[in-house]
Amino acid sequence: MRSIERAAPPIAWAEPQPALRFLSDTLTVADSEIRKVIHDPFELATRAIQPVLWLVVFGEVLAQTRAISTGSLPYLDFLTPGVLAQSALFIAIFYGIAVIWERDLGVVQKMLVSPAPRAALVLGKAIAGGLKGLAQAIIVYVVAALIGVHIRVDPLAMLAVGGIVVLGSALFASFSMIVACIVRTRERFMGIGQVMTMPLFFASSAIYPVSAMPNWLQAVALVNPLTYMVDAIRGLMVVGGTSEHGLALDVSVLAVGLVVLVAIAARLYPRLAQ
Repeated sequence: MRSIERAAPPIAWAEPQPALRFLSDTLTVADSEIRKVIHDPFELATRAIQPVLWLVVFGEVLAQTRAISTGSLPYLDFLTPGVLAQSALFIAIFYGIAVIWERDLGVVQKMLVSPAPRAALVLGKAIAGGLKGLAQAIIVYVVAALIGVHIRVDPLAMLAVGGIVVLGSALFASFSMIVACIVRTRERFMGIGQVMTMPLFFASSAIYPVSAMPNWLQAVALVNPLTYMVDAIRGLMVVGGTSEHGLALDVSVLAVGLVVLVAIAARLYPRLAQ
């Protein structure tokens, strides 16, 4: 009797889990953005000038005048984390201009018709904006060491500082994309970006303690994400530095802020293509 061979059932490939697919889409977008920076590092090189000037000129002068009381912490040590946060902020806050350029080149329209979730598109770009801040961190660390700032030479502390820089920069990059989705023109965005950076910087603990501010400015500083970014970096970066709000609160504020801003930006992102 002839044996009857039964056809083997087709192999059913499991669909990737939604969380894994979201993560994959996010990392793909971030990778494509980082490749642009690798091929054109001139922008990061020019951005390095500003933190150098703040530390070498502004910091040295104020350290000599002793005009700002920072307790037992030398003023240069106090200022260095603020300069690092400031330089990362200045890069991230103008990240939205690149999104407007992509809209004009038709890149945004192509991304919107892809199956990737809008939140993954926004978060991927935000992470890329955050990774740009790491280059600033390296520059600030090197300059600070050269001018005698008491840096904590602890690999875990340095990694933690890098994580805070990425998290805080991603938050401000998300905020920048929200502004880009609202104004939708490069000229308006540049004007608004200039207006945003100075209040965020000066209404934080970057260059002076919150306790030295008038009461109304202290209230503003407490709702400013940059204050918590600086506070976390100061507690991790310099010898004798402390986090006034606590590292857990600092990270929580930045993380929650990032989630909220990514959700808002993801909802507004399709408007950019209209």
